[in-house]
Amino acid sequence: MTYANAKLQEEKVFKDPVHRYVHVRDQVIWDLVGTREFQRLRRVRQLGTTFLVFHGAEHSRFSHSLGVYEIVRRIVDDIFVGRPDWDEGERLLVLCAALLHDLGHGPFSHAFENVFELDHEYYTRQILLGDTEVNAVLRKVADDFPEKVSQVIEKTYPNKQVISLISSQIDADRMDYLQRDAYFTGVSYGHFDMERILRVMRPRKNQVVIKATGMHAVEDYIMSRYQMYLQIYFHPVSRSAEVILNNILKRVKQLSQEGYTFKHEPTHFLAFFRNAITLEDYLALDESILFTYFQLWMQEGDAILSDLSRRFVNRKLFQYIDLDPGVELDKYQKLQELFKQADLNPDYYLVHDTTADLPYDFYRPGEEEVRVPIFLEMKNGELRELSRESIIVDSISGRMKRDHKIYFPLDFLEDDSIHSTIKKQILTLLREDSK
Repeated sequence: MTYANAKLQEEKVFKDPVHRYVHVRDQVIWDLVGTREFQRLRRVRQLGTTFLVFHGAEHSRFSHSLGVYEIVRRIVDDIFVGRPDWDEGERLLVLCAALLHDLGHGPFSHAFENVFELDHEYYTRQILLGDTEVNAVLRKVADDFPEKVSQVIEKTYPNKQVISLISSQIDADRMDYLQRDAYFTGVSYGHFDMERILRVMRPRKNQVVIKATGMHAVEDYIMSRYQMYLQIYFHPVSRSAEVILNNILKRVKQLSQEGYTFKHEPTHFLAFFRNAITLEDYLALDESILFTYFQLWMQEGDAILSDLSRRFVNRKLFQYIDLDPGVELDKYQKLQELFKQADLNPDYYLVHDTTADLPYDFYRPGEEEVRVPIFLEMKNGELRELSRESIIVDSISGRMKRDHKIYFPLDFLEDDSIHSTIKKQILTLLREDSK
């Protein structure tokens, strides 16, 4: 028996709060789970700063990755098996891609990427193709197998059906994180009938479609995603923590470029400051390392870095108001000037943040990077785009939800050390915007 087809003598299971059990029978999958690169995902939270709002949201990208794998395993082993439009030869490939799709995420992924201009998808590819334990396992399957897994994750693999299982508008990735994030945040609106959706999924050439009888389950899924983005992923307090985290890293980077002497040399960040990052440098960072530095930076001589670090560690977050500088530029610029007069650096203490999401999109000829729509398979075999059959989905299709907020330290503005006239002007402007 080849390594690609090797099975464990006894099935291994992971107890999971979302899927009850994650089942592993393939030797390749078991070996991948045991690699150091995959184990690192235990030390990277799935929801970044959200744990500072929903205290249960401590789950990791490790558990999410196992969940995505389990959903795909159920699809290819239970739902697609024996169907004419499914190629059994793609089974191991899609299982590996599902398990490894988040491999390149760094600590507090989005803030970290923004400050240091990184791309987690690039590092996923580097882990898959570089001198790593993951690559060694994949190459035992075939010399070109790491490249194939990378192509699936990058959405360049020729078989679009395989890609759609882990990256589409109704894929295993979204189906896991919506339910997992809902479970750990304690909310109810992220739940939907996944069992029903899986039962009505059908392989078609280069795509996966949904039997028309399952339309209502898909509607429920899309509305769950819509609500989760509004209530969890775009939560304004979580965004406040993200703003502070982003500014901590931005301040550290600036101080390093200015030749600042740190009390504790940020050894793990030196390669990032110099833009000379190796894969080992990247893999050495996780959220436990960042929290150690945050604790150390609380004692730094730089007042901004010390304050921001203390705020993040002790959850002393910024307040916020609704304000779009694109609409109220004069007011925003006035606030910036007043913050400078109050000796509050607006680059770090008056921050504009915006969020946007498209809950469901459909194909528009001529547009680039469109999302592949969800197709329903009618009784006669015809395929119909979802929003043409569903009134609910049609009502939110192609509609961008955008939100603008300004974040600031209200406690500093209420400090008597700031000149009362300046403080009064700032608070007046902020309170006008909060009405």
